[in-house]
Amino acid sequence: MPDALLKVRNLKKYFPIRGGLFSREIARVHAVDDVSFDIMPGETLGLVGESGCGKSTTGRTILRLIEATSGEVTFQGRNVTALDKRSLRQLRKEMQIIFQDPYASLNPRMTVGSIIGEALVIHKLAPTRKQREERVVQLLETVGLLPDHLRRYPHEFSGGQRQRIGIARALAVSPKLIVADEPVSALDVSIQAQIVNLLEDLQAKFGLTYLFIAHDLSVVEHISTRVAVMYLGKIVEIAPAKELYTNPRHPYTEALLSAVPIPDPTMKRKRILLEGDVPSPINPPSGCRFHTRCALRVPSCSTNEQTLKEVSPGHWVACQVRTGVAIR
Repeated sequence: MPDALLKVRNLKKYFPIRGGLFSREIARVHAVDDVSFDIMPGETLGLVGESGCGKSTTGRTILRLIEATSGEVTFQGRNVTALDKRSLRQLRKEMQIIFQDPYASLNPRMTVGSIIGEALVIHKLAPTRKQREERVVQLLETVGLLPDHLRRYPHEFSGGQRQRIGIARALAVSPKLIVADEPVSALDVSIQAQIVNLLEDLQAKFGLTYLFIAHDLSVVEHISTRVAVMYLGKIVEIAPAKELYTNPRHPYTEALLSAVPIPDPTMKRKRILLEGDVPSPINPPSGCRFHTRCALRVPSCSTNEQTLKEVSPGHWVACQVRTGVAIR
């Protein structure tokens, strides 16, 4: 087995809430709470969950766009969380991000050529203007755009074209890992398929590794090697994609999958409706985070902290009922 390209161990990110006369910390938002996983070279790990569960914060904390509260992120054997600014800048070439909103992530005052070429200037990858333009044209063609697009501005493009520009910007420094932060959620369904297919083609061509963040499980199914399901700051299940979709073990995963539409009108799937609302990440429930909405809960679920346990090769679940260790 090759070593993991990325190792995340006990990652936590808490956002302070301040108030009062001296702006003291009065509470904390537990956005990411003790998350651990590995990503192998060349694979795609899908990270899914409903809005506000901490998916995007996890991705940004891994890249140190947000500083972690605690935990460790190791990329190619180097502890990313302990790097100084100079070392971190050098590592930026290896780790890039595709942002969620193609309308907000591109500077409207810069041409497409300047947006994509900016990274080449910062990392000194194209010393002359001619070399920079040649590289930008090559990147535009790689993502399905025309060479003359480099002199246009973002407002002249559709949402799908803007996301292609964002992908070209991420590819400019030839990274090994790309965090795709809900890259298709702001796009029409027909365009979503084009972008997902483009990402798959680029992965095959350049040997890329993806952390693919999404809340749409039908999108994640087609691109992911493995899928991790997140709920209220914690990973509750992680498994190979096919295994997760055919044999979900955590009650929350089952509920998510029951909401995915089936294209065949003759087939019907029993919808699982969850009780209540998502608890506040400021004051998360004790024990299992999901126990307040779970139909399978037993009394010990509210007191026992759940950890991931392997139920079959590569399939990990954080549920004491489903792993057979519940105290009823």
